Amino acid sequence: ETSLKVTGVDFLKSQNTQKHHTDGYNIKNLVVRRGQPFQVQVSLNRELRAADKLSLRFGIGEKPMKNRGSLLSLKPEQDNFNGWKISVVKKDGKECLLSVTTSPNAPVGKYNLHVKTATNIYKPENGVIYLLFNPWCEDDVVYMANEAQKKEYVLNDTGYIYVGSAYNIYDRPWNFGQFEEFMLDACMYLLDKSKLSLTERRDPANVSRAMSALVNANDDNGVLMGSWSGNYVGGTSPMDWIGSVTILQKYYKTKKPVRYGQCWVFAGVLNTVMRCLGVPSRCVSTFNSAHDTEGNLTVDIYLNEKGEKMNISFDSVWNFHVWNDVWMKRTDLPDGFNGWQAIDSTPQEQSQGRFQCGPCPVKAVREGDVYLPYDSKFVYAEVNADRIYWLVKKVDGKEKYFKIDTETQDIGKNISTKAVGQNKREDITREYKYPEGSKEERMAMQRAYSFIRPSGLMPRSGYASTIQTLGGNTQPLVLNEPVTKTGLHLEITNTEPLHPGNPLELAITVKISTPGNWTVALTGSCQLQYYTGKVQANLGTTKETFSLEGPSEMQIPLKIAPDAYMKTLSSVEDEVLILVTAIAEVEETKDKLTQETSMRFEYPPITVQMPETAKLYNDFPCAFIFKNKLNVTLENCKLLVEGLGIFKMTTFEQGDIMPGRIMKSEIICTPTRLGEKKIVAKLISNQIKGISTEKAITIT
Repeated sequence: ETSLKVTGVDFLKSQNTQKHHTDGYNIKNLVVRRGQPFQVQVSLNRELRAADKLSLRFGIGEKPMKNRGSLLSLKPEQDNFNGWKISVVKKDGKECLLSVTTSPNAPVGKYNLHVKTATNIYKPENGVIYLLFNPWCEDDVVYMANEAQKKEYVLNDTGYIYVGSAYNIYDRPWNFGQFEEFMLDACMYLLDKSKLSLTERRDPANVSRAMSALVNANDDNGVLMGSWSGNYVGGTSPMDWIGSVTILQKYYKTKKPVRYGQCWVFAGVLNTVMRCLGVPSRCVSTFNSAHDTEGNLTVDIYLNEKGEKMNISFDSVWNFHVWNDVWMKRTDLPDGFNGWQAIDSTPQEQSQGRFQCGPCPVKAVREGDVYLPYDSKFVYAEVNADRIYWLVKKVDGKEKYFKIDTETQDIGKNISTKAVGQNKREDITREYKYPEGSKEERMAMQRAYSFIRPSGLMPRSGYASTIQTLGGNTQPLVLNEPVTKTGLHLEITNTEPLHPGNPLELAITVKISTPGNWTVALTGSCQLQYYTGKVQANLGTTKETFSLEGPSEMQIPLKIAPDAYMKTLSSVEDEVLILVTAIAEVEETKDKLTQETSMRFEYPPITVQMPETAKLYNDFPCAFIFKNKLNVTLENCKLLVEGLGIFKMTTFEQGDIMPGRIMKSEIICTPTRLGEKKIVAKLISNQIKGISTEKAITIT
């Protein structure tokens, strides 16, 4: 009798990957999601009989062993093994169609499949199967019921990251590209590098925490090296990336950290990694995000007598900060904390000895349950700290500090992510915090304070409150109401568009609502600052004292000549924002108020010309046109373009573009994938860093 031998294995890739929503991955191997059946066709040298022994062996890791759970040997129709099972779908002569169902909490990773018959072991070509998390499976902890959300948070390979300032938010198109070549292998390499045990690989909480550590290079030679120095020689400036693909491909090839990233780059790459592994994920931008080193929920801002912000504080308020939310059930926590979890790969503070952050339940931040793992105190402070302004004066040759204002409702504004299925911003602030000043917000705040226990601190919100101190005696803490005796109010605006090369025409409006004759002393300053709050240059100040007959308002102009800022603008490699700070004091009542606003320069657009639709593998032309409408020459212009499934990342060196000149670049595109695809373009020069655009095309 001839012994049973396998002559071939067909992984039925196209039908399996369609059912598993993995047909996008650009890889030879079979990619499937856990907890959901897939089929394999086994060809034999003769018909399968009842007495024959046939088993599928799945091995994971270096040396798979049964007693370690890293080798699973499955026989058809046998009781499930570790939640895995296989069955015979049909026998047809020498062909045998098998269905394999993996456990919905199987460790994610690469499995080697061998087929064993009697004493023979058959090792198929491309026999490595990639097993991912499964948001389509109800028994998987990453299960997401809403189809449109899965399409956005798992399958969308493009999106936006929101940056700028609370005063003007804008979108930066970003290519996540989780299905591109080597992306999945790069993620598998990171999983192996994480040294997570097989058991830990079952849980997306462990996996997402490990990935938040590995996307930065700080303690483990991870993907990206952070730099906020303003000089990026020997690497790529953080402003020059338009997606994650180039970064992860380069990292996978060299196994060395890629230079350089800042927060939106870290978040863009971490989003790619989590979506690639099958965990629903979104980029989240918080405006006026507190980076608080003292753990006391206050950020101190120091102003000199001209009203200019000084770089002397350890804690800072970033104009924006970007992290990620990942979706999962938290089996390690009490009930009520499932859903979105914040993770952050920007290296800011160590957590358990490594630069990692999260997953922290977004609901824990909202409810003030800041004792829950991981890093919930840190995330709470980022969106809930108070900003305290101090005036630094020289008195008898010594610097003295005077507290002038406490701003309780300014941190953690306009928390934003891309809307599901639409190219627009969705505000998710309500998921992170209750409305400022509401009863729920006060309760959450008191709850948070009972765990953080800062020394001598005022509670957030303008209400009196009682807080247990360590000594046990209860003392009421009353915060000064932000409302002043005169109803003093400040507003900062620009009266002309903020085009580089033009004068910056700004205005500070002082309003008083209480009747009477009031004398107001106003100090105003204009500076250039990085998004991290670090001041780069002082541009000009104004000091005026005037009288106002309440209720009325007065507009004080502040004008900055181009010469005052153009040199700084051209010398730094980051995008800088215009920071205007105003301090007003009413002499009769000693009312003081501080207001600051960050604004962004405005740029001419790039236009993309191409057809609305194209056919698969049929070439089409795409043109990028830019007219320099500014009064300055843009030096060393570079145009970066990328279209996932259409063409690889390409850079055009454009040289200098004089005022009024038009630049046109053309590329011939060959679409290799169906559906709606996006082309992203970005123009950088010495003077300008942030012009980007995108355009969609449907491939049929």
